[in-house]
Amino acid sequence: MMAGFGFVCVVETVAMSVLLRDWPTVHAVFLFLDVYGVVIVVALHASSVVRPHVLDVDGGSLRIRRYVHVDLRVPLERIASVRRELRMTHERADGELDVEVGSQTTVTLELTEPVTHVTFLGRRRAVRVVRFHADDADGLVRALGQARV
Repeated sequence: MMAGFGFVCVVETVAMSVLLRDWPTVHAVFLFLDVYGVVIVVALHASSVVRPHVLDVDGGSLRIRRYVHVDLRVPLERIASVRRELRMTHERADGELDVEVGSQTTVTLELTEPVTHVTFLGRRRAVRVVRFHADDADGLVRALGQARV
């Protein structure tokens, strides 16, 4: 998805450069904005790649991350159940956190007691169910099962 969006941004940059070549000032402004857009797309992709979810068995926690917006630590002893569950739609509900990628989640955690999720702007809320996307959902579910035992 991000590669497709990046490709479209690059094509738009080239097209605008050709269309605005006779107006140097407008061309410079749009070139700056278009290049900035491409940089933002690359940065969004990079932030999702370099901030993966982390299972710390020695520390006893699962760290669920997405960009700079979500960084949630879930202690392993608070996990009541973990399952692979593909969901494509998510309705907001109290006590639930959905960390979807491409509008889908693949792992569902149900907790014995709530953990505090701090939003990007500092608002706190308690969550008992966490749904998130993992590239290798089956492997993560197995690893969480072994770590909880």
